[in-house]
Amino acid sequence: MENNSKSFGTAPVFFTAISTILGAILFLRFGFGVGTLGFWGVILIILVGHLVTIPTALAISELATNKRVEGGGEYFIISRSFGLNIGATIGIALYLSQAISVAFYVIAFTESFEQLFNIAKFHYGWDLPRQVVSLPAMGILSVLILTNGANLGVKTLYIIVGILAVSLILFFAGTTDYADVSTFSLFDAEFRNMDQFFFIFAIIFPAFTGMTAGVGLSGDLKNPSKSIPIGTTLATVVGMIVYVFVSWKLASSASEADLLGRQLIMSDISVAGNIAIPIGLAASTISSAIGSILVAPRTLQALSVDQSFPGRRMNRYLKANDKKGEPLNATLVTVVIAFVFVALGNVNIVARIISMFFMVTYGSLCLISFLNHFGSSPSYRPSFRSRWYFSLVGFVTSVYVMFKIDGLYALVALSSMTGIYFLVDHYHKNRKGLEIIFTNSIFQLNRAMQVFLQKSRKRNAFKEWRPSSICISERSFDRKQAFRLQNWLAYKYGFGTYIHLMEGYFSKATNLEAQKNLATLIGQFDRIESHVYVDTIISPSFTSAIAQAIQLPGIAGMENNMLIFDNDVEDSVSLERIIDNYALVNAGDFDVLILRTGKKKIDTRNDIHVWLQRNDEHNANLMILLGFIIGAHPDWKKTNIKIFEVSKPEEIEESKVELQELITKGRLPITLKNIEILKEEPGVSIRQMINQRSIEAGLVITGFRGDYLKHEGRKIFEGFDSNAILFVNSHDEKAIE
Repeated sequence: MENNSKSFGTAPVFFTAISTILGAILFLRFGFGVGTLGFWGVILIILVGHLVTIPTALAISELATNKRVEGGGEYFIISRSFGLNIGATIGIALYLSQAISVAFYVIAFTESFEQLFNIAKFHYGWDLPRQVVSLPAMGILSVLILTNGANLGVKTLYIIVGILAVSLILFFAGTTDYADVSTFSLFDAEFRNMDQFFFIFAIIFPAFTGMTAGVGLSGDLKNPSKSIPIGTTLATVVGMIVYVFVSWKLASSASEADLLGRQLIMSDISVAGNIAIPIGLAASTISSAIGSILVAPRTLQALSVDQSFPGRRMNRYLKANDKKGEPLNATLVTVVIAFVFVALGNVNIVARIISMFFMVTYGSLCLISFLNHFGSSPSYRPSFRSRWYFSLVGFVTSVYVMFKIDGLYALVALSSMTGIYFLVDHYHKNRKGLEIIFTNSIFQLNRAMQVFLQKSRKRNAFKEWRPSSICISERSFDRKQAFRLQNWLAYKYGFGTYIHLMEGYFSKATNLEAQKNLATLIGQFDRIESHVYVDTIISPSFTSAIAQAIQLPGIAGMENNMLIFDNDVEDSVSLERIIDNYALVNAGDFDVLILRTGKKKIDTRNDIHVWLQRNDEHNANLMILLGFIIGAHPDWKKTNIKIFEVSKPEEIEESKVELQELITKGRLPITLKNIEILKEEPGVSIRQMINQRSIEAGLVITGFRGDYLKHEGRKIFEGFDSNAILFVNSHDEKAIE
């Protein structure tokens, strides 16, 4: 037999969608909705429902015209836009919804035999279960699909849609005694029982959810980029128009009591209603079942092609085709799932969760479209364009409706999908996951914010200080102390850029080496809860690297204002190099921090000691602020900040009062008992005092002055016994408010 793969045009997409839209809910529950809420209440449901469905139809049309949509339809679009892991998560939920929907429609199909069940019960005393019809119907449907595949299904769709159209024509042509005497008018129609609006919405909304059903045939279409937009959008609009007119016909042809009391009220209105409406119901439900049983296996097959399930054997089994190119094994699995739920006989509870999964799918499609409007890559070039505000409305409405229908089921649906995502991500750690969703949009948002912040800096003279630091080090692989310091500073109040220096000239070889080094460093720093941006720089010398780095824009849109030097206490050459470049950094109006550490790791279990001097007031506020910022990191949660100030004997009381006022005014978490004013004594240097009182401190913070550095050089930094000392030079005095 000839392979029918990729042989369909637009018609199957339209018929699959419209036959699902005009399905079981139309015949079984729409009259109940009109009877409960009134004409305008149901019109409001149609409008709110289509705030989801129309943007989704537009979004899927846009996404489908960007690239050729292969097998899997909605799943293919989502996975190629969101990444395979998050795509598989939504795809599995989508598949389960489609598979269980087959059972839902088959069970609804049995309601077309209501008269036969009534005859059996009232004439023969047989109270037959619905499964006497639903199970054989499911069996016949399964045999037809398994033996003939999509070709028979699409041919059957043409016949069924024709029957459905005739049933609706007869319904609109019919009349009732109530209609002959009714004074119903659109202007007199009412809203009623609006407290039950979302209860009725939950029942009726699945009627609108078939607009993407035809997308599942994407792998069998000649030209998906044309057939999907036309077929999907046309089915959505036609379905909405039909539902509006059906609401009007029901409201004008039957009383409230009849609408509420008669499940098949349409048969009382229609011409030859006892025949036309049950046949129309049977046609609509079986067409919806055929649509679902055509689409679900293709979704499952596409998932297995992408290796979404654990185990190669399972994926190999599910993606297998028969000789006609049909997904035979995936269809078998779908049939088994459908049979289980048909046998249960009642899928009301499960159907509500199905609705949640469909809402998640529609919301996802709208979100993808919305994000692509603001952050798409150059490869995103759809021939059909929706509007970003349509997509945003669709996404927001989807989320809102989920929780309004049933918050518990919404949480169950989202929790289930979260669990599926972690399972898929566990098996496919190397694939792109959730982070790909917002990448391009974040880039664009960051660009807009950077430009805005740059403009706002020109307008605002006042600048609130916060650390935005750069650290340059060529010893990134064996010394992590400076990175840890930056991480503490950037945790809550600041920003940090750590630059690994590679001395040399830029070339293809050094560029490749820099990329490898960067990947290695990011991997190492990921073991720490990093809040620092990491990069590499290739430069002929340490001085040229500094000159380049201090001209870099801040990663957060804020100008960099601090440079951190890392120095091993045993490396005097590195210290001399730092001193030689101090003037260059100072010329850029930067605060300078020099972290000198020994062989031991900085012990965050011990206290932070801040040492102040009366002749170094310029640095005092910055040192206190740094102590507070570093101490706010969880690494230091069990430590205290202690402040020591060295003053002349006659100035001790004054210094104590000023320091206490500063701490109180600045609302700093430093208790008064942790403030100690020390008397300046002849012949005793601050270095000796620090060695005496702070040798066990986790970190010592002290200041240095630039003019002293010119005369004393490296002596300022030597002779300390503490393991970790942070030397601070503030470019300008910081305000503590």
